[in-house]
Amino acid sequence: MKTADNRIPGDLDHAALIDRFLRVNQAGELGAVRIYEGQRAVLGRKGGKAAPLLKHMAEQEQEHLDAFNRMISERRTRPTILSPLWHLAGFALGAGTALLGEKAAMACTVAVEETIDEHYARQAEALGEDEAALRDTIQKFRADEIEHRDIGLEHGAEQAPAYPVLSAAIKGGCRLAIWLSERI
Repeated sequence: MKTADNRIPGDLDHAALIDRFLRVNQAGELGAVRIYEGQRAVLGRKGGKAAPLLKHMAEQEQEHLDAFNRMISERRTRPTILSPLWHLAGFALGAGTALLGEKAAMACTVAVEETIDEHYARQAEALGEDEAALRDTIQKFRADEIEHRDIGLEHGAEQAPAYPVLSAAIKGGCRLAIWLSERI
C-alpha cells in the first residue's frame, strides 16, 4: 500500500500528509530539546542522579531534531510558525518541572514520551511502502522515546507530587501542541 491510498474526500493528499508529519515532528523535537535544556539548567547544576540521564536523552532528542530539520529542508516543507512558542514553552516546562524535583522532571518525561509514542505509532501506521525510509526513521525515534519513558518510570516519575494531575496536564498540553503544529 502507498501512503494516502485509502484517503476519502477531504483527507490530506500524500504531499500534504507528509508535510504535516514533518512539520509537527520538527516542532515536537524542538520542544523536547528545550524541555531537556530546561531540566538540565535546573538539575544539572545540582549534580544529582538525573544529570547523566538527562544528558543522554537530550542528545537523542537533538539527533531527532537534526534529522527532521534536514528532512524539512530537503522536502521544502514549511515549518510551523509556532516554533518560537515551543522554544519558550519547552524550556519553561522543563525548568518548571525540574524545580519541583527530579521525580517531577521524570514525570514530565513520561507524560511527554507516552504522548509522542502514540503520535509516532499513528504516523508509522499511516505511511506506506513509498515512505519506508520516513517510517523507519519514525519507528527508530519512537523506540528512543519509549526508552526515555522507561527511564522516567525507573527513576521515580510516578512518585512525583500529584503525579496523575501533572501527567494529565502535560499530556493535554502535548496533544494541543501537536494539533496546532500540524495545522499552523
